[in-house]
Amino acid sequence: MNRHEVKLLQQISGYPAVTITLPTHRTSPENQQDPIRVKNLIAQATKRLREEFNNREIAPLLDRLEQLAGGIDYRQTLDGLALFVNSDIARAVQLPFTLRENVDIGTNFLTRDLVFAMNRTPRYWALVLSEKPTRLYEGVRDVLVEVQEGGFPNNHEGPGGEQSLPGGFGIKKSAYRDEYHKKFFRQIDTALKPFLADDPLPIVVVGVDRFLSFYNEVTDHKDAILTTLQGSHDKTSPSELAKLIWPLAKVALTEKRQKVFLELEKAVGEGKVASTISEVWQLAGEGRGYLLLVEKDFHYPARVDETGQQIMPADDATAPGVIDDAVDDVIETVLSKQGQVMFVENGQLETHQRIALILRY
Repeated sequence: MNRHEVKLLQQISGYPAVTITLPTHRTSPENQQDPIRVKNLIAQATKRLREEFNNREIAPLLDRLEQLAGGIDYRQTLDGLALFVNSDIARAVQLPFTLRENVDIGTNFLTRDLVFAMNRTPRYWALVLSEKPTRLYEGVRDVLVEVQEGGFPNNHEGPGGEQSLPGGFGIKKSAYRDEYHKKFFRQIDTALKPFLADDPLPIVVVGVDRFLSFYNEVTDHKDAILTTLQGSHDKTSPSELAKLIWPLAKVALTEKRQKVFLELEKAVGEGKVASTISEVWQLAGEGRGYLLLVEKDFHYPARVDETGQQIMPADDATAPGVIDDAVDDVIETVLSKQGQVMFVENGQLETHQRIALILRY
């Protein structure tokens, strides 16, 4: 699930909206308990709904919830499961990160736990270049989920792809083929743009040498490319492809973190760094954040003043009017304004009080 899909869920409103989340398991015998836990959570939701509504009012929603649960393949579960059901939608999402066990009934779906996990889990786009077809995957650690919208998957339908190349005396077919391939990969790059705008993750590009070279020549997203995997993977399954991609991505992400401290040091010298959660909160809201660095276990319950620009620490994250984690809100703000976010080890930002924002200006 990417940020675009989360945003769509967040836009749905209407009471009652049921959200059920729980940790699940990939292997037996642990996953044998997953259906029982789902059944128990549905029973909790059903009991709460029947306390507010009569059977006739709530029957369609409960039927939809039962059908949704009945369609889950527990042999294919990952680390977390989320169910979203209201009068208009019923969706089950398998997630490659764990979620807490919870039932929520409100006017909107509860996506906070998804956002929290997404913010703190290594994620990336995997673009697999090919003529038939080029595919886009959302990568979360060692799991790839194919994107099937927004122009993906995409076949090369022009000359050199599904159409024949022009012939005739004096025509260099190889030059025509290369030019049409570049044109095709420009189209791919254009289709990729809104995904990066919604979810500005690094990209792992996969393909044979020629395609990697062509794409590198035409792309507007060179700065987002994390690493490449050479070879033809038209018929490689997502699970096998993930086994090849994740080790490369993991190394590249580690190297990127190491380089970013040099960038942070330079920005400090130029006076282009905000430190402390209070200062970062304000400047992130102004859209000045280029790169946010956060220690991986830093959380900060806070209260916000009337202007929305100043925050103060709160002792009780569950108290009324308290943001349970201002760090997550800052992350979402930076990403929404086309900034980047990187997590670092605990203690590496001690001089900045665990959080630092490299500024655009």
